[in-house]
Amino acid sequence: MRIGIVCYPTFGGSGVLATELGKALADKGHLVHFITYQQPVRLSEFNTNIFYHEVRVPNYPLFDFPPYETALSSTMVDVIVNNNIDLLHVHYAIPHASAAYMAKKILEKQGKIIPVITTLHGTDITLVGRDKTFAPVVAFSINESDAITAVSQNLKDETYRNFKIEKEIKVIQNFVDVKRFRKKPIDAFRRVIAPNKEKIVVHASNFRKLKRVDDVVRIFAELNKKVPSKLLFVGDGPERPNAESLSRELGTYDDTRFVGRQEQIEEVLAVSDLFILPSDYESFGLAALEAMAAGVPVLSSNAGGLPEINIDGETGYLAKVGDVETMSKKAIELLSDESKLERFKKNAVAHAQQFDIDNVIPRYEALYNRFLQHV
Repeated sequence: MRIGIVCYPTFGGSGVLATELGKALADKGHLVHFITYQQPVRLSEFNTNIFYHEVRVPNYPLFDFPPYETALSSTMVDVIVNNNIDLLHVHYAIPHASAAYMAKKILEKQGKIIPVITTLHGTDITLVGRDKTFAPVVAFSINESDAITAVSQNLKDETYRNFKIEKEIKVIQNFVDVKRFRKKPIDAFRRVIAPNKEKIVVHASNFRKLKRVDDVVRIFAELNKKVPSKLLFVGDGPERPNAESLSRELGTYDDTRFVGRQEQIEEVLAVSDLFILPSDYESFGLAALEAMAAGVPVLSSNAGGLPEINIDGETGYLAKVGDVETMSKKAIELLSDESKLERFKKNAVAHAQQFDIDNVIPRYEALYNRFLQHV
């Protein structure tokens, strides 16, 4: 198959999932064409079956805001026509689904039918998509897609609840390459972070408000009173300054490291003992799944799709959003009991196997083939 993939190229879950999907499809012999405004961050290795097409937006003085969606539609048309693309798979509804609809209609005038698969990832439905400015276009674009998938049952339910969707939404959950995350810990790396054999706690995100990074700092402050530990913050974003300030206020800054964005997150997870994700909402929680694949138990909120992957009392613990007290107690309990910690680590890996990439990719291929038979 010749597949066009449209996504955001950043560290967010939708971009990561789309890129890893494209790489896996290319490894199976499909020709994959990424269409976006810059090269995806996870697209770092050369593969003869992968192609990248940059969306260039002309900067005319007439426009206060660059017309990205129009440029994206035009680029889609160009890539599809010149590379004989069989179908488009767009990730994140805004603006990719609406741009794909425009491209599809242009191509129909030229006598070419192009199926469009739209995958919903989270805030495109639960936050941005519900804004009255975007909602009608989001609903229309989703309904005009040939197939719709969602990365969790929770997101599927939220989409039906918030929009008048006239088609079936198929749940194909996010996946992880378990082999990639089964890294042997580098002892020297761990000793640099935790020279006195402290426990290593990690949080990875884009530091947006809904990630509740302040809660991570508060949980760690309570944990550190009882269990000698270190905290690693992976990523960057608008809430980082607040997290740094609170760390100083609570006296944990010397035990905290802000390591920025890390493409090789598996190296960090390999030396970690606990992953904390107290978000207001996660449509799925890909970062948590990656941690579990690396054998790291997860302490998370019970919001959104997180209960679908983090099994309370087995792979980690769940608590209500904002319940720092309970999360702190659970972190202390787990990291104070070596036998329980080892059991949770093994459970995390075993559960992550269900979401292994080799189990999920065939489901996308089957979906693609279903629509290509009618073209």
